[in-house]
Amino acid sequence: MTALTSASPEITPLPGPARLRRREDADLPEMLDLWVASWRVAYPQIDFDARRPWLVNQIATLEQEGAVTLCVFHDGALAGFVVIHPETGWLDQICVGDAYKGNGCAEALMAAAREISPGVIRLDVNADNMRAIRFYERNSFVQVGRGENTLSGRATIQMEWRTAE
Repeated sequence: MTALTSASPEITPLPGPARLRRREDADLPEMLDLWVASWRVAYPQIDFDARRPWLVNQIATLEQEGAVTLCVFHDGALAGFVVIHPETGWLDQICVGDAYKGNGCAEALMAAAREISPGVIRLDVNADNMRAIRFYERNSFVQVGRGENTLSGRATIQMEWRTAE
């Protein structure tokens, strides 16, 4: 895969029909829809539509601080995105649409995140989100702590991936 630096917005070919590129402003509405739909599957009791403004602000703030947002497209449709800070390794968001789970899009986003932050990646995951925890564990993340989601109050697990030394 070609490295995606902060200066390279072009689409990067991936195996199969998937393509990866930096987020553009026009992608935001679709990203929000994908994010809401994905979370609605995991936590149907939470109103994620009401959290759309939070996500818009969160992505804008993180990007102003240096984070990179990448989108993965499968057959031309937005399949997912990741938001990661190259200096801190903080992975704030990774989201893949339900229709694209299991086809390599999440793995492509994780590989791109590792290119952007090659030494370490850190994240919080809801402690009861076993599908996500299993995904991170398959991608060599280990549990390093516990916390609490500031929006929902749910217990979280802090996870970390480091380059093998």
